Amino acid sequence: MTEPRPLSPRTLAAQALGRIDESTRAIVPPIHLATTFERDPDNLYRSGNVYGRPDNETVRDAEAVIGALEGAAATLVYGSGMSAAIALILSLGPGAHVIAPGVMYWALRAWLANEAPAFGISVDFVETEDLPALARAVKPGATRLVWLETPSNPLWGVSDIEGAARIAHAAGAALAVDSTCATPIFTRPIALGADVVMHSATKYLNGHSDVIAGALCFASDDALSARARKIRQSHGLILHPFEAFLLTRGLRTLDLRVRAASDNAMELANRLSNHGAVSAVLYPGLPHHPGHAVARRQMKGGFGGMLSIRVRGGAEAAIATAARVRLWKRATSLGGVESLIEHRASIEGAGSPCPPDLLRLSAGIEDVEDLWRDIDDALTG
Repeated sequence: MTEPRPLSPRTLAAQALGRIDESTRAIVPPIHLATTFERDPDNLYRSGNVYGRPDNETVRDAEAVIGALEGAAATLVYGSGMSAAIALILSLGPGAHVIAPGVMYWALRAWLANEAPAFGISVDFVETEDLPALARAVKPGATRLVWLETPSNPLWGVSDIEGAARIAHAAGAALAVDSTCATPIFTRPIALGADVVMHSATKYLNGHSDVIAGALCFASDDALSARARKIRQSHGLILHPFEAFLLTRGLRTLDLRVRAASDNAMELANRLSNHGAVSAVLYPGLPHHPGHAVARRQMKGGFGGMLSIRVRGGAEAAIATAARVRLWKRATSLGGVESLIEHRASIEGAGSPCPPDLLRLSAGIEDVEDLWRDIDDALTG
């Protein structure tokens, strides 16, 4: 008997690995809401279920799909992207040194800068797109983790995952990659040498702006993943079963949604590059983008649905542009089926590396001509 052919990511996601509920033969697994489980008569828990805080069957369903897409040995789902990232950092223990990007998701950057030291963890922020600078920043024997975010929010710099992995591993450190915006459809960091992949599953993995969730995918089921699991249990960071069910439902259309959003972003980036009211377009898919060559090498099939534009006339003109859109939604977050626009400097506040004339665009899956007309009208006033 021949071995079955490996399935494509689209098929794996669409079928949620093809699991059938054995008790009913339903093609959609049930939601397991129970918080506690009965012991066997001899006082054992042969089902593997004891209590709802450390684990849950519906959560494991979501973990299995995400893990298959990332090629992970172990996957843990959390109550938010922030809780997933913080759990990983706390897993390193006191005395750890962490390297993180100078430009990254602002809320996590703020936690690393302001809160991590209270746990005995030191953090240096480095331009991780610059491999020589990254190599100079690592401290062999002290650096426990190198954190990348690629493409990085909201300037969309591209870090070389393979190159960073070599540097991190030579120093005895692990490499973690926030791949929220690349998604496993376009980039699989574990295959490029990463030890951990983090997703704010709120964004593309769920894709419908109705779930807050996070995920950690580990290349090895080792001491680090075990510690992250223990922190999830003891800190109460697990995702609720209903949200886990919605996350799995969202994952079923991941491939189609991400490719549609990426196609829209590419088309809009090209058109906006020639718009008189726009001074710059930041998008890895554009040939003049400084990270384009690396992006082409590690992003297979597309460059994602996220881009930013810098508006001529500064912050006032950028904010006015956002005020005039009708179809794009003025809202934070990203990765949903609807298109969002946001003036990031207003959100991030003092100390933000985000230029005041920048608008971040999360291209959704709407008709690109409708999106173009709306943003064009808003830019031209």
